[in-house]
Amino acid sequence: MAVKEAAKGLRVNYLIIFLSGLVLLITGALVFLLIIKNIYGNYEIKEIIPSKQNLDFFSSVKKEKAAILYSKYTENMLEPGSTWLRDNVNSWKERIRNAKLDYEIISDQTIERGEHYEYKLIVLPGAKSLSDKEIMHLKRYIENGGSVFSTGGPATYSDEAKWRGWDFFKEVFGMNFNREIKPEETYKVHTLRGNLPLTAQIPTGYTLKIATWDRPIYAEVLEPRTTQVSFWYDFRKEAGLVREGIQKSAGIAFGTYGKGRFVWYGFELNSVIGVQKDWINFERLFNNSVNWLVYHPTAFVKDWPNQYEAAMLILPTMIEQPHNASNIANIFGSSKTPFTYFIEPKLAMQNPKLVKSLAKYGEIGIIQDIGYISAPEDTINKLFSKDVQTASLKFASDSLSKISGKKITALMPLNGYYDDNTLLAMSATGFEFLVTDSLTDRSVPEVRFRNNRPIMIITKTARDDYEVVRNYGLVNTEFQRYTYEEDVDRILFEGGLFVFKVHSQYQLQPQYASVIKDVIKYAKSKKLWLTSLNELQTWWNRKGSVEVRYEPRSKRRIAVELNNPKNEKTDALVVQVNLNKRVKNVDVSSDMINTKIPKHSLSEDGQIIYFYLDKMEPHETRSLIIDFENVGA
Repeated sequence: MAVKEAAKGLRVNYLIIFLSGLVLLITGALVFLLIIKNIYGNYEIKEIIPSKQNLDFFSSVKKEKAAILYSKYTENMLEPGSTWLRDNVNSWKERIRNAKLDYEIISDQTIERGEHYEYKLIVLPGAKSLSDKEIMHLKRYIENGGSVFSTGGPATYSDEAKWRGWDFFKEVFGMNFNREIKPEETYKVHTLRGNLPLTAQIPTGYTLKIATWDRPIYAEVLEPRTTQVSFWYDFRKEAGLVREGIQKSAGIAFGTYGKGRFVWYGFELNSVIGVQKDWINFERLFNNSVNWLVYHPTAFVKDWPNQYEAAMLILPTMIEQPHNASNIANIFGSSKTPFTYFIEPKLAMQNPKLVKSLAKYGEIGIIQDIGYISAPEDTINKLFSKDVQTASLKFASDSLSKISGKKITALMPLNGYYDDNTLLAMSATGFEFLVTDSLTDRSVPEVRFRNNRPIMIITKTARDDYEVVRNYGLVNTEFQRYTYEEDVDRILFEGGLFVFKVHSQYQLQPQYASVIKDVIKYAKSKKLWLTSLNELQTWWNRKGSVEVRYEPRSKRRIAVELNNPKNEKTDALVVQVNLNKRVKNVDVSSDMINTKIPKHSLSEDGQIIYFYLDKMEPHETRSLIIDFENVGA
């Protein structure tokens, strides 16, 4: 009897085990789903079940992949033995790898057979010669949502090397061919606009140097679906109408065709020349282009306060006829329009009452002789030594400071040029601003450190009255005004800083001075930020305090990290996150406790999120998670 009872006590309750296992399975599934949600954001169940489609997507075979066309039709057009196409394709392979995108090399026949539709991106490197079948399939590919990255003049020749024309270029890219750049020029300066998805974290107005051996292309945007990213027009060297010169000299553009996207460069990758920083910025441009094409984000801190797209400095300069500077005061009266007056120390000592009067209306800087050059290659050899420059800057600063009653921190070299000795001399004597005519690679300020002291370098970004009045001989005030306003429009197009330098012996003459007021009024109507050197410095330091990193987590989630690594707090900044696709129902949260979520808004087209940073403490980091729903996905 006892044995039977013992045996009975060992009976297993299979229902309890089954229910317990079911509870554990459901709990595990819920934990798994919660982990997936915490990492990747919102999702649909069909996206995570182990279906063939999802397994293929996560496998290396079907992961986002580019196809680089090696066009034999194009190679057949080249001189026998030419490695031009092979070199171009090799450059693309390296760049695509660096952009963290898998790729395959495809042939003309791959496209002709319609076997290219599986690729996320198709690259057409210098593909001048394409067959009619290729054109048909490529157009269909883009219309149905594919992305194309192209250089030069694609499909301008048939597969039999017969001239076809620019119909494909015009129809798909929405642009008109204007002309090729002749190889007589060794290289051509190529200016990039700022604050675009393709130029994120590249200095506004950055100038790439493009070799002309491959005959780069001037083009003109014809349709609103296409955005001009750059231009070949060089205001420093070229005459003619600025607005027209910019409009007809596009060298990079991006846009849409049907449901798809394209990026076009009017030059080949191997044509980019320069130094290390040029390669760094070109790599950013390339990676941003790829990100836009594959719907990945880019982000940057906006250059200017939120309500402005460009900025303006007004710099009255006195070398001769200094009393003409009072014409500004006569026009503006007690207006708070910011000016920074530059004057030679000797002239200041001869006119102390004028200097004291000007100091009431704005900041004071010095014009100092630090040497001269006879040719650009002689810059270092012809400027004074470091010791001489240091002594002359200290004497000039002390003299002008006593007269004006203000600390002197801004230098304008008499002959427009400077060298590293100048920067060292400035750091030793307390100068903070260098306004120079030397050509630089951007249309925004650049900060350099010497002896651990920051020096803000402001280059010439527009034509001054030396060109307009003296060189062009424009004595008609209407022509003067129009010329300056063209440069205002150009700077606005770039998104840079308009440096409006006017001289006492030219634009400040009584018969011309009213033009200054007209130009300022025009700039205000275009929403340029009128600022002073000190205001600009404060803002630029704040802007440079925030670093932005970003990473796509899934189709519906992006992680953004904002960091202030400096010892000072910063505020009133706008961070622009280009989602590069249309979204709705945006939700911003954080995976870090006690993270303050900044105010934010979504652009009207649903592709950009703006974060408004009211304040960030020193060494503060904000880790943000952006969740959204895709529109039309």
